[in-house]
Amino acid sequence: MADVPGSAPGPAQTIFAEDRAARGLGMELLEGGAGRAALRMAVTEHMANGHGTAHGGYVFLLADTAFAVACNSHGPATVAAGADITFVAPARVGDVLLATAEERTRYGRNGLYDVTVLRGDEVIAEFRGRSRSAGEASAGEAEEAR
Repeated sequence: MADVPGSAPGPAQTIFAEDRAARGLGMELLEGGAGRAALRMAVTEHMANGHGTAHGGYVFLLADTAFAVACNSHGPATVAAGADITFVAPARVGDVLLATAEERTRYGRNGLYDVTVLRGDEVIAEFRGRSRSAGEASAGEAEEAR
């Protein structure tokens, strides 16, 4: 992801930079901000399960990281309140996966995000995350939640 010269990183870039697990797996942040994120990860031999395909935990971790970047892009510290994933197709060693997260809605301190994990044009998994901000909701957000 290219930085704009002279600009400070935003909340999305900061949360990703502090995520040692994601960086340790070789994830790359391609886009992050305004309730959106895109991350890329190559499936390595160490990520294979007993069937010779990518362990679902790694696919979940990629999707969850895209979710985390997207829901933290607004500034206040935000965590997962819950998430689920549907595995559509197996990923294999050598595949390069792309996870794109998109905010569906925010209400008060809560949010709903969808993440699609792709191998090229093929959907590997669909993930839905529910977030909760640790910060206070603004007066406008609190009113909208009512």
